[in-house]
Amino acid sequence: MQDFLLRERQGVISERLRLNGRVLAAELALEFGVSEDTVRRDLREMAAAGLCERVYGGALPVSPAHGSLTQRIGFAADRKQALARAAATQIAAGACVFFDAGSTNLAIANALPAELELTAATNAPAIAAALIDKPAVNVILIGGMVDRQTGGALGAKALRDMEQISPDLCILGACGVDLEAGITVFGFEDAEFKRFATSRSRKVLVAVTSEKFGTAAPHSILPVARCECLVVEHDADPAVLARYRERGCWTVIAEKTN
Repeated sequence: MQDFLLRERQGVISERLRLNGRVLAAELALEFGVSEDTVRRDLREMAAAGLCERVYGGALPVSPAHGSLTQRIGFAADRKQALARAAATQIAAGACVFFDAGSTNLAIANALPAELELTAATNAPAIAAALIDKPAVNVILIGGMVDRQTGGALGAKALRDMEQISPDLCILGACGVDLEAGITVFGFEDAEFKRFATSRSRKVLVAVTSEKFGTAAPHSILPVARCECLVVEHDADPAVLARYRERGCWTVIAEKTN
């Protein structure tokens, strides 16, 4: 009977996550008539099974950003292109810009106007290849062992290379973006590199597709307040975006795709 009640609670939690985008342990405890410790134990078990992502006070849906870079490039390509066009308007001529690995960031690199003069650094060979075709862009490739999942160089060599650069803008890749959880990713080494890259940068920009918005992955990069610019899709909730702006995060809304 106890196991049945556990499965029943977890079924309700999964449905709440699907409908509301987050759950709070205190509210679930009242609803189920159990202690908050019991609910937190349920959430820990669900997180271990990959069914949710634990955050302070409750849980969020798990980010859907799985798969290799090659697989992700083909997903929602038109929406990423719309995000890319919006993000490109935030890049100033003459700046030094770091392009973090990621399929949306690759789209941003491709969307840059041919005449835009930049110094661009990246740890992603695919992004470097896209940028090298831009005649006004000077390209710095950060080296090291390339991680197949992220499509970017990670580890000690990449960190040493990044230490030589102080970008005006870091275009950061993300698996999840949430007001409370902040900017998160799945990989431990990826998170370490991203944290260092943002620490070297004057400003941070994140472009995020709607399915990543309001979700979390296991490893934190930085809080929302440290993200100076967030580029979102046309259907992002205005009330939610207002809360991001309250924390100092400028929001840019991409055009609707056909």
